[in-house]
Amino acid sequence: MKTKANLCLRMLHGLILCFIVLPILAQESNVLDKRIRLPKSKGSIYQLLNLVTDRSDHLFIYDSKVVNNEQKGKIAKGTYTVREAIHEITGNSKLGMRVIGRHILLYIPTDTIKVPRVKPIQSDSVSYTLIEGSVHDRLNEEIIPFASVNVLHSSIGTITNQNGAFRLKVPDSIPNKTIHISHVGYQPVDLNIDLLSNSNSQIYLDPRVVSIQEIIVSLDNPIKIINDMLAGIRENYPDKPSYLTSFYREGIEYKKKFVSLSEAVFKVYKASYHSSSADQVKLLKMRKITNEAVKDTIILKMKSGINASLMLDLIKNIPDFLSLEGLDRYNFSQSDLTVIDDKLAHVISFVQNKNENSPLYKGELYIDAANKALLRVNFEINPSYIRKATDMLIVKKSKLYDLEPQAVRYTVSYKQLNSKYYINHIRGDLDFKVKRKKAFFGNSTLHTWFEMVTCKIDTADVTRFTRNEMLPTRTVFAETNFTYDEDFWEGFNVILPEEKLNEAITRISSKIEETGY
Repeated sequence: MKTKANLCLRMLHGLILCFIVLPILAQESNVLDKRIRLPKSKGSIYQLLNLVTDRSDHLFIYDSKVVNNEQKGKIAKGTYTVREAIHEITGNSKLGMRVIGRHILLYIPTDTIKVPRVKPIQSDSVSYTLIEGSVHDRLNEEIIPFASVNVLHSSIGTITNQNGAFRLKVPDSIPNKTIHISHVGYQPVDLNIDLLSNSNSQIYLDPRVVSIQEIIVSLDNPIKIINDMLAGIRENYPDKPSYLTSFYREGIEYKKKFVSLSEAVFKVYKASYHSSSADQVKLLKMRKITNEAVKDTIILKMKSGINASLMLDLIKNIPDFLSLEGLDRYNFSQSDLTVIDDKLAHVISFVQNKNENSPLYKGELYIDAANKALLRVNFEINPSYIRKATDMLIVKKSKLYDLEPQAVRYTVSYKQLNSKYYINHIRGDLDFKVKRKKAFFGNSTLHTWFEMVTCKIDTADVTRFTRNEMLPTRTVFAETNFTYDEDFWEGFNVILPEEKLNEAITRISSKIEETGY
């Protein structure tokens, strides 16, 4: 039984950070002046800096504009101080260095600021610190999408987008300035906010190997694990309502071209997991952009994306593959063990029974091995029966086009706060094949998606919204043209647009500014 981390040929050392405030100058001197022996080596800057990491036991944080990972370099065999080795490898003798815990921050010094500091920003009379960067696998440098980025011991956080990038606004009123970054199958890392002072800092997570002893101890019957998870809902999930400040996004692509994008910040009234009360949504901010050139080709609208996001809280709305009544419709197997936020988790695969011919689901459940809390679910409509799901997915059919579903995938994750689990991130991706009626050729692709991430949790003075405050969730989201502006969201946290989406937004927004429509 192998986890993703078992693909590693060797165990990588974990990240154990110790932030020492008072003796930091002496620490910098000791580490940077430490003499290390390096072999004659060629390779990328990233590979060569890893040699320094292996011998100094310190990791690197830097802006990709300051140090280019892909640039080729070399170093001669010899003994160097850590500072000399860094200068030799990067080819930049003016590079600034600062040691924080077990990290070395690389930066470009200026005349006015000797050590870079994050800039506070003002929004609605509240001061924030803005940090941003990207998260990567240390072994192969690949991006890690949907990694959790949170302020340690607080309810504030976000996730990385599909390009592994994130931006987080941290209120200066919060005394703790440690950022916690985690993802399935990786050793989580805690970083002092000063390490993320440069924009686009590249952060690397080490894959976590699950030991043979952990596997042997944790083996169990998958049905028993699911039943234990269901029995533990009262213990693991809140028995009181809460407010979730959530960022929502939905979009449509046709023929791989951007059609429309809606974004919003909601205040969600999350009812107790122990009650049958419905969740509510209050709109705080919203905007939308439409590519009129593509919109004229085919009229597309996504209905009930917000309601779908609420319904995908699978603990609040138990699906058939988790219900006691529906378990016999599926085959379950414990396919793996992995780690989520440094906790051992069972990975249970499921697929509908062969005698079930209706469009059901297949996927993976991630359940905490210790307390049996549901941590994550990846699932999709069974591809073998997806054509039968057409009427479930398309509310109103076009007179000119036939739409046939090709893939429908969902991801749901939870995060822990004060020993209770709250919904963290929900995403749905739906792919269709589009064909003009009575045409023999010319099939096109249509991709729609929606996602919602919890950026803040409040549990004090929580009451239901009035009827006038509530946003209808089963309708097409309101349409409003706008000019994309990074400052629009002010102090709210959002998911950064993916690179190709950001390019499309910028291009179309520029056209709107020039033409007025």
